[in-house]
Amino acid sequence: QPRLVESGGGLVQPGGSLTLSCTTSGFRSEYFTLAWDRQVPGKQRELVARISKTGYTDYSDSVYGRFTITRDNAKNMVYLQMNDLKVEDTAVYYCRADLEESVWGQGTQVTVDS
Repeated sequence: QPRLVESGGGLVQPGGSLTLSCTTSGFRSEYFTLAWDRQVPGKQRELVARISKTGYTDYSDSVYGRFTITRDNAKNMVYLQMNDLKVEDTAVYYCRADLEESVWGQGTQVTVDS
């Protein structure tokens, strides 16, 4: 029933910007923490940013000051604004909802090409 669908990924040059969107459905998203994770092939999935139902945000040290996570509860959406992108930001980005168990979407590819 719970579903998350990411969009907005693509190819950008270092220093560029990109905004990812995640549409949630099948649950009352306003009651749960939402987050963005990312994964490079062969490496563990890692936290990028999270935002709680009360509005607290956390960021990975590697993206702090460059990325901003926001949510629109009325639209059941969460966003990730990515600025000053670096080659090391290249990964598949996944939207996550922390329900009784964590649920992820299928991911969207972000490639920062130098």
